[in-house]
Amino acid sequence: MKRKLFIVALSIFVLLGISACGSYYMVKDIQSDKTFFTKEIEKEKGGAVRFKDANTGSTVTIQNSAVKEINKEEFKANTAK
Repeated sequence: MKRKLFIVALSIFVLLGISACGSYYMVKDIQSDKTFFTKEIEKEKGGAVRFKDANTGSTVTIQNSAVKEINKEEFKANTAK
């Protein structure tokens, strides 16, 4: 019984740890040369990407983009959060 409880507690701890280490992205609109920062990206049909801009809170969809995964420090340095 104690072993099962330990395994469940350890599993929850690992899942929380993984979710706390989220990804950060820099998205560059190739046409306008604007750069955006976000924590999550959704790929749309036709190659577009949709995301919530960390600086404005707006949902943005870009057809031609360059997406780069960045670290937390770079994300914080380029956003108000």
